[in-house]
Amino acid sequence: MSISSIMNTANSGLTAAQVQLRVVSDNVSNVNTPGYVRKIAEQETLISQGMGSGVEVTRIRLATDRFLQAASFNAGADAARQSVRYELYDRMQGLFGDPGGDGGFFAQVDQAFSVFAAAAEDPASSPRRQEALFRAQALFDEGNRIAGQIQAVREDADGRIQSAVDQANTLLEQIEALNVEIARSSAVGSDGSGAETAQAALIGQLSELMDVRVSARSVGGVSIRTGAGVLLAGEGHATLAYNRAGTVNAETAFNEIWVTEPRGEKRPLLESITSGEIKGLVDMRDVEAPQAAERLAELLTRVADELNRAHNANSSVPAPTSLTGRNVGQSLETAVAGFSGTTAIAVTNTSGQVQSRADIAFSGGTITINGTATTPAGFLATLNAELGGAATASFVDGVLSLSATGTNGVVVADDPANPSRKIGRGFSHFFGLNDLISTDRPALYQTGLSSTSPHGFTAGETLTLRFAGETGAKIRDVTVAIPVGGTVADLVAALNNPATGAGRFGAFTLNATDGTLSFSANTSPAPRLSVLEDRTTQVPSGVSITELFGIGGGVRASRADGYTMRTDIRQSPARLGLAQFDFNAAVGATGLTSGDGRGALALADAGQVNATFQSAGESLGGQISVSRYASELAGDIGGRAALTKTARDSAMALHGEASARQRAHEGVNLDEELVLMTTYQQAFNASARLIQAARELYDTLLGMV
Repeated sequence: MSISSIMNTANSGLTAAQVQLRVVSDNVSNVNTPGYVRKIAEQETLISQGMGSGVEVTRIRLATDRFLQAASFNAGADAARQSVRYELYDRMQGLFGDPGGDGGFFAQVDQAFSVFAAAAEDPASSPRRQEALFRAQALFDEGNRIAGQIQAVREDADGRIQSAVDQANTLLEQIEALNVEIARSSAVGSDGSGAETAQAALIGQLSELMDVRVSARSVGGVSIRTGAGVLLAGEGHATLAYNRAGTVNAETAFNEIWVTEPRGEKRPLLESITSGEIKGLVDMRDVEAPQAAERLAELLTRVADELNRAHNANSSVPAPTSLTGRNVGQSLETAVAGFSGTTAIAVTNTSGQVQSRADIAFSGGTITINGTATTPAGFLATLNAELGGAATASFVDGVLSLSATGTNGVVVADDPANPSRKIGRGFSHFFGLNDLISTDRPALYQTGLSSTSPHGFTAGETLTLRFAGETGAKIRDVTVAIPVGGTVADLVAALNNPATGAGRFGAFTLNATDGTLSFSANTSPAPRLSVLEDRTTQVPSGVSITELFGIGGGVRASRADGYTMRTDIRQSPARLGLAQFDFNAAVGATGLTSGDGRGALALADAGQVNATFQSAGESLGGQISVSRYASELAGDIGGRAALTKTARDSAMALHGEASARQRAHEGVNLDEELVLMTTYQQAFNASARLIQAARELYDTLLGMV
């Protein structure tokens, strides 16, 4: 070996040792830098003509482990998803107050009924009436507040989705810029580890927003895809687009989150992610918060309905001069058809004596009023004739009204032996003539309509339904036109048309018993149904198809903020109906007695009577008392909050363990670096001594010459 070869070998060792020491120095100086990944300088032997000719550092890389990195990213995405779910669900649970305390919302449900028992002990007591009204109104005010705050949670989640999308775009742009820098460093053989470290930190932040898969590129840098394979970075960067809805309500249809890949293909983002903060926010906004809102609305609806059921069987003393019902969402001819049993409309004076009465008997398809046969079409005229001018009945825009003349009052009472009934409601209750709790929108979807009933909508009007997948991504929007046929069966057939309706996703079914309309999916998992737009208006009621049948969870949830105490009763507690009319009282006899508190007892017991709850959220409904339903809802809300906390804690623990293992592999160990520093210092010294020896040898040879 020549002296020059010895010098070259020593110089290569000296240079390699310097590089190694610089790498060790960088590692040691960044031992406490968060996210820093340890550098490794890869060193190889130089071979010339089959003989070793020194060493060189071929590249400087990061001490990454793709498997540990992927595990950490996946765990981080799940931890972010579960954390945001817990945060928002815990906030939502707090709206209801302590389930076991006296001041919580669910305690107010029982209080709203029980205070009427005290009023029954002294029906003439104005303070007790006032207390009963106050408690009932407080319950619905609190329900209104909670419903509004649940919507605020959804609005907050929607705003955070917008922020997360903007953050993801910024991260993808930075990651791709670092890809270019890393590829350039790789091409010229320079150290790109600094850019790689910065890029790894950015990818970690991105993985908390959505689940990602990372793979190395042959030219340097990384390719990033979503869990389902949508390209986010590596050949340019993808762009996410989302326009938040702004102020939302229960019926708001939110916009889609779109991702445009570097090659220009546009896809719904939610189809390709299963975890991350964005997924958690979407789940809370579109699934969990709406489910809680639907169940709250269903509870308040049944509380109102059971109070109204009892109050419609009662009357104040003296009786009110007029009774105005609620919008039943159909014509009078359709509404009065299908009743059975007997009811009476009585006109009483201020002392409770009967001045006039009309006994209405429903039997099959026939109707008689004081023995005079009539039809649904002639019902109103016959009723007014039999009342003999003592009172007048009218029907306008889906609302039945009764008004007595002078200072007289009007009472509606069912025959105890054969009460009037339609879909489980008496005549007064069905029309809401003496409701205690009123609402500004249709709230009861047991319409009583049959397949042959006229639907009352105008042909050509449209209803647009949205079907979304399990992930929340839109599958399809379907616009259904009102058919030329005028029956409910024609309407259901149009809704179920596989080409122009919802038939490809499932079927709408009209319940023959109570006239409710329900949708059953034909796939599993079932798509989510919502109403995007409803341009239908029924004649004469003015309600839409969505409002009439409660199509979609949004319209059902929106009922919660519409309940209030009837205005005239709230202004005058004496008008609270606590007495029961004597159905056997003939004209001239006393039908109402002052001091009668039997109606108050019926109001107090209303919370314990089994009611028919409809499906809401994940509850299937069924026959259950209002008090029991409230207890189950309290348990469900608390249980879900506990489950989200457990899921959050488990995900955080898993993420902590994955991150710890990744740091243990990629982080800086001072003991190891000290050993390496000593090794490379000795290597440096050895190379320097070899150079010195070669120099001395060279000098000796020159001296010999």
